[in-house]
Amino acid sequence: GIAAALPARAQPAARPPALPSEAAAALQRAQVPPEALSLLLQEVGGGPPLIALRADAPVNPASLFKLLTTYAALDLLGPAWTWTTPVWIQGTLRNGVLDGALIVKGNGDPRLVLERVWLLLERVQQLGVREIHGDIVLDRSAFAPAEGTVADFDGEPNRPYNVRPDALLLNFKSVSYGFVPDPARGIAIVTAEPRLADASADRPGERQVPLAAGPCDDWRGALKGNFSEPGRVRFAGSYPASCGVQAWPVADADPASYNARLIAALWRQMGGVLTGSVHEGPAPTATPPSFELRSPPLAEVVRDINKFSNNVMAQQLFLSLALARVPAQPATAEAARETLRLWVQERLGAETGDGLVIDNGSGLSRDSRLTARFLARLLQKAWAGPLMPELLSSLPVAGVDGTVRKLKGATGRAHLKTGSLRDVVGVAGYVLSDSGRRYVLVAIVNHPNANAARPAIDAVVQWAARDAPPTRPNPTERTPR
Repeated sequence: GIAAALPARAQPAARPPALPSEAAAALQRAQVPPEALSLLLQEVGGGPPLIALRADAPVNPASLFKLLTTYAALDLLGPAWTWTTPVWIQGTLRNGVLDGALIVKGNGDPRLVLERVWLLLERVQQLGVREIHGDIVLDRSAFAPAEGTVADFDGEPNRPYNVRPDALLLNFKSVSYGFVPDPARGIAIVTAEPRLADASADRPGERQVPLAAGPCDDWRGALKGNFSEPGRVRFAGSYPASCGVQAWPVADADPASYNARLIAALWRQMGGVLTGSVHEGPAPTATPPSFELRSPPLAEVVRDINKFSNNVMAQQLFLSLALARVPAQPATAEAARETLRLWVQERLGAETGDGLVIDNGSGLSRDSRLTARFLARLLQKAWAGPLMPELLSSLPVAGVDGTVRKLKGATGRAHLKTGSLRDVVGVAGYVLSDSGRRYVLVAIVNHPNANAARPAIDAVVQWAARDAPPTRPNPTERTPR
């Protein structure tokens, strides 16, 4: 009777699963505490996580955020969805001479690279326009002016990943400088693609740098490039002959005028004549366009975004979600954030978004936050849905391509999006194990030494691929639904 009256003895709480020993050792070598790692490993289809460490802690995901942007876009717009860039040939056309204006309106196409801008102008010439006795007008009004400046994120305005989104984003507003060694003359010829109007130093064959001996180490530093003035790019150093042919993509120093300089130069290089100028202005609203240039399908664009972690394209897609939702208004970052928030609520459940902070859709942000459990739930949802093939094929394949081509172990068997900032490193995606089981894996380190912790992330991937026996699951961890 006395024993029955005593309260039941409290059972000790189950210990959280331990970190795989290889990963723990790698963290220790990197001088990163285990508490800096958020980790969730779960078999596809659900069930209790095999391991879950700090899975509910909001962390900065860096470019892992692109998984949310791209999967939501595939779901909201469909994998075959395309951007259109309408073009008006306005005025009177006689014998190849247009008395009027050529008008181009941007609607956010992230893939208006040099070749496709050329195709657009080639289409104009195919329609009979050789001389424009008037202006070329560019309409960028579909997106509200971008927040901030190119240098805001990390003070590196020449890095192409910092280019701001633009409704008419031509060639990522960048120039790729090429270096071609000519050992017989002791020089490297410098090429520029594209060649922009008013860039007199970019005429073919005019620029060269001396070749240098030695290993191909910091060849960009050795060139001593100065990109501060558009059209006045200078290289004061030398180029190591051992580097062979290399390319250096650089964001243009004057992004506001880049479109006009590109269009003007390209039109003239194609033999066209322009008596007026290239400037910004409104497109017609009452008359249909003469033609439209269509982008590649969204599934192809998503592949580019995820395989190569393209920040500019991700931000273009992010704003395009807002434009697709409310076409009559210029797309803003806040409208895009609201679009994603509504999608998360509807598709993943309101409670899943706890701790979710949406900034610009690309993860190139100090403010973005989400949890490992959130990403795992998104990946489980994607795996069970009709868009799984499109999302899976967009992810880099370990040891094969994209941002994980150098990852050792699990070669060809892990499809993983990567994330990396100064103080963030992580992966999220799917791992096919030795037994044939497939796992959802999310691993994110937030710490000043995060980049030194990459071997720990690699060890977790290899551990999952080997079906390494986990420690006892923690029953207090909730299972994503």
